[in-house]
Amino acid sequence: MSADSGQTGDLVVLEPGDYLEILALWDRAGLPARPEGRDAPEAFRRQQESGLQRSLGIRVEGRLVAVVILTQDGRKGWINRLAVDPVYRHRGYARRLVDASERWFNDDLGIEVSAALIHTHNDGSRALFDALGYEEVDVVYVRKLARPGA
Repeated sequence: MSADSGQTGDLVVLEPGDYLEILALWDRAGLPARPEGRDAPEAFRRQQESGLQRSLGIRVEGRLVAVVILTQDGRKGWINRLAVDPVYRHRGYARRLVDASERWFNDDLGIEVSAALIHTHNDGSRALFDALGYEEVDVVYVRKLARPGA
């Protein structure tokens, strides 16, 4: 399903059937995945079908070259797993995906806070979000895995 198109690629809503392409893109982009854990095919499908997650991508000539996974909890929208194929970087695809993410959160869901967690060493993502008006907030992220590798 195309939501936006042009010479720069088609913005599309991704479905569970796009799972293997998403994993391959994450691999090309150097983004680690946990296909045995939280990124397992069944977990991905369940998350997509819950209505709390949406996946967007950009396709160029049918090839998935950029992806973002969006989640929301009713009060905050989370921009997750943003990745662009290295061959297609610096063409505005990440910015387009963040813009589309904000439209879904703000316009479609009425959620006024968009957020992302970024590793401190990821200078490219930090610069992107800074340029888009996001502020860095000092927080401590804690987690507890239900099982190793989740």
